[in-house]
Amino acid sequence: MPPNEIEVSARRGAPEQTDADTRVVGLFADEGPSDAAIAPLFEIGEAKGGLRKVAVAHEQGPDGLRRVMAAGLGKRDEFDAERARVAAAAVAGLAKSLGARSLSWLCPTQGEGIAEGLVEGTLLALYNFDDFKSKSDNDDESSDDQGENDDEDEITKLEIVNPDQDLAERVDRARTAAEAQNAARDLQNLPGNVATPTHLAQCAQEIASEFAGAGLSCEVLDRAKIEQLEMGAFASVAQGSYAEPALIVMRYDGGGSGPHLGYVGKAVTFDTGGISIKPSAKMQEMKFDMSGGAAVIEAMAAIASEGIEAKVTAVVPSTENMPSGRSVKPGDIVTAMNGKTIEVNNTDAEGRLILADALCYAVDQGCERIIDLATLTGAIIVALGSTYAGLFSNDDDWYAEVESACDATGELGWRLPLHPEYFELTKGQYADLTNASDTRKAMSIYAAEFLKQFVGETPWVHMDIAGTAWGGTRNYVGSGASGYGVRTLIDLARRAS
Repeated sequence: MPPNEIEVSARRGAPEQTDADTRVVGLFADEGPSDAAIAPLFEIGEAKGGLRKVAVAHEQGPDGLRRVMAAGLGKRDEFDAERARVAAAAVAGLAKSLGARSLSWLCPTQGEGIAEGLVEGTLLALYNFDDFKSKSDNDDESSDDQGENDDEDEITKLEIVNPDQDLAERVDRARTAAEAQNAARDLQNLPGNVATPTHLAQCAQEIASEFAGAGLSCEVLDRAKIEQLEMGAFASVAQGSYAEPALIVMRYDGGGSGPHLGYVGKAVTFDTGGISIKPSAKMQEMKFDMSGGAAVIEAMAAIASEGIEAKVTAVVPSTENMPSGRSVKPGDIVTAMNGKTIEVNNTDAEGRLILADALCYAVDQGCERIIDLATLTGAIIVALGSTYAGLFSNDDDWYAEVESACDATGELGWRLPLHPEYFELTKGQYADLTNASDTRKAMSIYAAEFLKQFVGETPWVHMDIAGTAWGGTRNYVGSGASGYGVRTLIDLARRAS
């Protein structure tokens, strides 16, 4: 079984009738236990209903003693899919540390998204990235098996049990979404010398090849084609790097009668800031500046895998942003695909430049509803931290759909305003627009107002994910790459079907 891959299944029947070495039952706050195995722990106060609280009992199983874990779920009337993810992650962490190989979760309620939340929380929490380690930290250097990895300490099976309801379809959909999110995290975690624009393009092409029969295709436009399409904003960022840029275009047609969706993801595979170079501290984190593109690429894989009846075009502009003798300079003026001219007054505000042409391209492809994901501004972290992404929109109805998808997946977004007075800040002295203003006012809104100039009248939502793409606060994704946005994009495709 490949690393991070867990066999997920659903079963209808009694919770005790499982082959798993660890059973999990929920415990709501201010309620007694529903399972006799954890009653003694509840009586002595060890098993508690508080969210994230976990206690362990034992019972006789088919192959000897097995664990029964009491998972605190919080108050029943507050329990939802997000709390299910949090509870499942808490259980998964402790179960793994105790050497569990298989989990059987009794679905605690029939509520919407609960079974899915248990699957997602477990699979996301058990994610691990150690591709570049020669051996795991737990390997015994004196062992004759040195170098081999038999996953002895890994959980390899997850079962969701409901006595009365068949959850197989819901569980399988959640597995697909969580695996896609973990795949996006893999892309995020790759170093910049591996995850080049060419590498991302190859990944997208491999995905399209795998799901060609499901209606997914991929086209990769190179530097010459980008310039031929008069994408002067994108080309200006790419000109400073010797790594070849790529405009990755994935097209999925699963049928259905919904609107043609456009998913645009920023993929700067390493961002030095260019001539306006960044401070060296934590610059290594700028390998994550392709997080929006990673989310879009892997969401397309999940959408095709699930066979969602929707039409989606994904546009991922990918490049490095490097200082060199041929880099775009502060004060240069470039022309975007729609003819708007831009003063490049800060080469570290490069994301909005490549997105400008990508958004134009999505409109040109006939997309009727567009959403872009980008690690765009540090200012959004100051405003919203790692709990919410910043959302901006030119259309209330489309925004409402995106907000609903964010709420359903726990990938929360908070809407910030757009206003003509903010747009005034984006006007250039020598060109139509400037990519950065000296006033430094409302900088996340400024960036959104800039992007708005490249979608025309097409309903559009911009997600600034700089605070949520990595270093988050959710226990099921930890402090590293989060894969934020993958499940929201999948949910939006389902809603459009």
